[in-house]
Amino acid sequence: MLTDRANNSSASTAAPPHVEFSKDGDRATITLSGAWTTRNVRRVDDRMREIAHDNSFSSAIIEVSGIELLDTAGTWLIERLRTTLEKAGKQVTVEGQSESWGALFEAVGDAASAPEEPVHIERSSLLIRFLETIGRTVYAFGDDFAKAMHILGATVRGAQMKGSGRSGIRPAAIVHQLDSMGIGAVPVVVLMSTIIGAIIAQQGAFQLRYFGAEIFVVDLVGILVLREIGVLLTAIMIAGRSGSAITAEIGSMKMREETDALTVIGLNPVGVLVFPRLVALVIALPLLTIIADFAALGGAIGITWAYSGITPDAFIQRLRDAIDTSSYLAGLIKAPFMAMIIGIMASVEGMKVGGSAESLGQRVTASVVKSIFVVIVVDGIFAVFYASINF
Repeated sequence: MLTDRANNSSASTAAPPHVEFSKDGDRATITLSGAWTTRNVRRVDDRMREIAHDNSFSSAIIEVSGIELLDTAGTWLIERLRTTLEKAGKQVTVEGQSESWGALFEAVGDAASAPEEPVHIERSSLLIRFLETIGRTVYAFGDDFAKAMHILGATVRGAQMKGSGRSGIRPAAIVHQLDSMGIGAVPVVVLMSTIIGAIIAQQGAFQLRYFGAEIFVVDLVGILVLREIGVLLTAIMIAGRSGSAITAEIGSMKMREETDALTVIGLNPVGVLVFPRLVALVIALPLLTIIADFAALGGAIGITWAYSGITPDAFIQRLRDAIDTSSYLAGLIKAPFMAMIIGIMASVEGMKVGGSAESLGQRVTASVVKSIFVVIVVDGIFAVFYASINF
């Protein structure tokens, strides 16, 4: 609402707002002039606050006849000054008020005179905050689980064309992802597995030396590597290497609205983007696990030969007596399940990326952390299951 005192006045020609303050004994005169509108009243806001808290007078006259333009913002500043002075016990009179401003002052005056209610921030107890955190985590887990099942279902169907009978599955895309996630990961998997196998063998031989049973380090390394360490270490490295890449790739496509473009041209974005990556992971992780097992055993053979004097022939002969097919299969069976978990978790986080680089970074971090956590939990579940069936 904007009111003119002179019909030919305009916001472009009106003078800026001005406050003139003078005192005659205990009486103060506050003369206002210029354009008191939303665009420029900030210039006099500080001055009006200073006058409102001035205790050197007991009564005041607010002269508004010099105001050229007035809207709700300017009226609110005037009414705030008047109500603040009156609350301080001072007599205040507003003079020079136009009849056309009556409704404006009346409407704004009620809001300006309303007492400001203090905001009380109630801090919950530690127990309530702890339970709230658990509730939010459970709710987020349920949401992630539903999205994971959606992605799994769409992936099982494959990359299908809408309204078309032909399949959109591209073997070339699967081979490309297999090269990136499988062959590209071989060096780091071999290096880390060799080092871990050597460390386990060295520490085991060091402890068993006190009992004169260094040869049993072969049993320790064989069973531990084939049943647990080989597949678990490989899955963790793939979660950090390939899982983060999947999240970043899908997330960046979502940021650029390329997933929406796939929908527009009649493709299933989940099938097109997730299917080749998930298939490649399911194929690559068991193969990488085999490579990791051989690398870890190779590292163990080298360190036991150098540290304990156990020759490679003696190591391999003892290994054949210590393990059987179940020891090898126990680790290999876990690999496809862990690959599915890593691929689905990475895809879920990728689909949750917003429109900012910060969101992409957060989702990539969440993808790696969640994938590693769930992989370790699943490995523990398999261990309990194998023990219960004596496998």
